[in-house]
Amino acid sequence: MNTAPLMPKATAVWLVENTALSFDQIAQFCNLHPLEVKAIADGDAAQGIKGLDPVVTGQLTREQIGQAESDPDMKLKGSEPKVRLPQPKSKKGPRYTPVSRRQDRPNAILWLVRNHPELKDAQIMRLVGTTKSTIESIRERTHWNAANLQPMDPVTLGLCSQIDLDLEVHRAAQEKPVDHTAQGATLLPASETTIRPREPEPSEEKKQSEELNVDAVFAKLKQIGGGKPSED
Repeated sequence: MNTAPLMPKATAVWLVENTALSFDQIAQFCNLHPLEVKAIADGDAAQGIKGLDPVVTGQLTREQIGQAESDPDMKLKGSEPKVRLPQPKSKKGPRYTPVSRRQDRPNAILWLVRNHPELKDAQIMRLVGTTKSTIESIRERTHWNAANLQPMDPVTLGLCSQIDLDLEVHRAAQEKPVDHTAQGATLLPASETTIRPREPEPSEEKKQSEELNVDAVFAKLKQIGGGKPSED
């Protein structure tokens, strides 16, 4: 496994200036793109960066460089560096906001409170780098400049990225409890809604009344005809 150099671009600058290695070999060793190495060689990139000798740092040997110069297909394999840099510690806390952008934070907080009420105070603090008391004052309209605040998108203001905002909104949506009482009435299955109801059979009294009505109609017709009905 190739060990990345301590300072990739500085190492690439030194290799470009002091060796006959190909751009691909330098790019592979420094974990850079070959075009980026070519730009360094052309003077279009890494201007002002002082080269770092990988032999001094113990990542390469003179023999390795000589063999790679004679064999363009050879890949350089770095060794463990003699100098170790401390790992940067991740700082937990509100996001740092440049001084020029701090005056826009109240407007961004107002925008978040109005457009994404599901966000928690801790999420807003991470997005725009503010305090809980400031969020509460803006939410309750007790901020000293509440009358002049205008809701503005924090992404447009440059206080956070769209990816960070979408991530916090997605987290808030997942943590929001589902209200089962707000569900409407469930629909009946199609097997129940497509069955036609059976018509009730007429009762005996209704049958008799229909027969009587038929006899009355024939009697009325006989009277209108004025003749005696013929016997069948």
